[in-house]
Amino acid sequence: MRFEKDNGALVCYNNGEMLRIEAWGKDSFRVRSTMLGKFTGNDWALTEAPVKTETEVKTEIIDHWVGNGDIDKREIAVITNGKIKAVVNFVGIISFYKDEKLILREYFRMYDGTLSKSSRCLKVINREWKGIFGGTEYSLNVKFESNPTEKIFGMGQYQDGCLDLKGCGLELAQRNSQISVPFAVSSLGYGFLWNDPAVGRVTFGKNYTEWIARSTREMDYYITVADTPKGIIENYTAATGRADMFPEDLMGLWQCKLRYRTQDEVLSVARKYKEEGIKIDQIVIDFFHWTVQGDWKFDKKYWPDPKAMVDELHSMGIKVIVSVWPSVDRKSENFYPMMEKGLLIRTERGAQQTYDYQGDCVEIDPFNPETRKYVWEVCKKNYYDLGIDAFWLDNSEPDYGVYDFENYRYAAGPALEVSNMYPQMYSRVFYDEMKKDGKPVVNLLRCAWAGSQKYGNVVWSGDVPSTFEALADQLKCGLNMGLAGIPWWTTDVGGFMTDDVNDPNFRQLLIRWYQFAVYSAVLRMHGDRGPYNIPPLDDRDWGGGYLHTGQPNELWSYGEENYKIMKHYYDIRIGMHDYIKKLYEQAHTDGSPLIRTMFYEFPDDPKCWELEDQYMFGDKYLAAPILRLDQFEREVYLPAGKWALTSTGEIYEGGRTVKVDAPIEYMPVFERKQ
Repeated sequence: MRFEKDNGALVCYNNGEMLRIEAWGKDSFRVRSTMLGKFTGNDWALTEAPVKTETEVKTEIIDHWVGNGDIDKREIAVITNGKIKAVVNFVGIISFYKDEKLILREYFRMYDGTLSKSSRCLKVINREWKGIFGGTEYSLNVKFESNPTEKIFGMGQYQDGCLDLKGCGLELAQRNSQISVPFAVSSLGYGFLWNDPAVGRVTFGKNYTEWIARSTREMDYYITVADTPKGIIENYTAATGRADMFPEDLMGLWQCKLRYRTQDEVLSVARKYKEEGIKIDQIVIDFFHWTVQGDWKFDKKYWPDPKAMVDELHSMGIKVIVSVWPSVDRKSENFYPMMEKGLLIRTERGAQQTYDYQGDCVEIDPFNPETRKYVWEVCKKNYYDLGIDAFWLDNSEPDYGVYDFENYRYAAGPALEVSNMYPQMYSRVFYDEMKKDGKPVVNLLRCAWAGSQKYGNVVWSGDVPSTFEALADQLKCGLNMGLAGIPWWTTDVGGFMTDDVNDPNFRQLLIRWYQFAVYSAVLRMHGDRGPYNIPPLDDRDWGGGYLHTGQPNELWSYGEENYKIMKHYYDIRIGMHDYIKKLYEQAHTDGSPLIRTMFYEFPDDPKCWELEDQYMFGDKYLAAPILRLDQFEREVYLPAGKWALTSTGEIYEGGRTVKVDAPIEYMPVFERKQ
């Protein structure tokens, strides 16, 4: 092992590998290694220039036991940046310390006397590189020692019902309702970003933690330490970027359903809301308002004058967002021009097809700057120039017909190497151009990656079922997304997939979900509402009229009693406007999410690290959603201090668990008094 200093960084050479550890902002390191002799220069998620800090790099000679009682002298290297220190020993094992306390160490089981482990003959090394046959990429496996007392949070959104991810194995890949944002927050006081968009896997095992990239050219990760989870998120978002300031006129209600089929339907809904005295901030025009996928334009038969529609909606103070999919049907007027120019995803073998819902489609390749330019020019002409305010970038994983990542290739390389960045690059088709107008950009996406928060992304949790189990999962998903640096997160109120809107159990679920959504970043009505007994508008097999639509999904669509409850909670939402604005300002300035785990606000309370069914909406409101059918009371843990139950004003002393009523009209919420 050979050590060098390079402009404040520690560089290590061993057995063909070059390892570099350097300060990357306050109390943070970036760690890279390669077998190719030089680094790629890719920043991936680490897009923000790190704050300059004072580092110390030194080498030390230590005593090393070599067997038979003999002692040898070996050289190790140490780099320190504020509260974090890394030690690299003479075989390249890295150990990280926070305030001189070990927090993370690479896993190594080779016989060399380095670690006193009984399993040294296993020949398991800390960083395992395996060349991919016929290519310059490697598969990479990096292991760390496991601490059985540690809890792990963040990592994006996984529909597995876990808030604490210790013991979980997670696919590092994007799917409908699965979002890989590979930043983990540890209860030991550190945050860890796997700064690699390769498809792979992480396992936070009891025996060891293992990160796998199936195809990569270098190891790249970022580690930061702080005394609180808030400090960890602040450091992390300083390195990866923070959300812009969210516009005030979008902090109320967004109206959506699957799907408004005509401009008359959209206008009739907007006019009805106006008559009811309910201000909606934005109305969403969902998929198949177009001719075919990839035309990216209104079907004139059902949308004869979209500009007049937009103008009328704007006159009511309502913004308009339209659905844009990345799929291009072979029947689209844009398919062959894009195919000829190499603007679509390529398949490595077999048919040139990546998506098959309602057509034979290939999806766009947003890694190609010419693709981004082409798609934006079409959407600008057909939508943006008509006054459309924003874009709903659905299927943004992308949603492959089959998730065989090894069969797809982008301009930036094989999908195995970069695919997790697809949703971020797709969002930049629109964000990079819209930002030039100097106005806030707020687009809606179904997926994200590390750093997506800085590209105007409201991320929703995907096509989840309409069940109480799914509602409980979405709470955990939203909390972990916030800890992964994504503060603008939302769900379909009531879930997406509903068999029967007249089912009283569904209507109870809808109310409970709506109450939760009022105390979240974005309140948005959406869903595919059965039964499907509404006939199509025509018998064509293409265009805006042929595809099915769901049942009505406006606030008044579920009976007078439910409408009364939803109107009351709408008023609560509007009444919190100034408070919600403050929360968005915090997200912009320090990266704090709007919905927060209990330990985010109360890190010194051990009980708060265990709670998975209640949360803080900002620093003021403790929300206890109802997550089971026919549940009309529940227990709530109150941290130390005084808390007022918002339904009655009754003051409770904290530091204990209390039981409160939860009739259908009310979700228990406590206001923090001190």
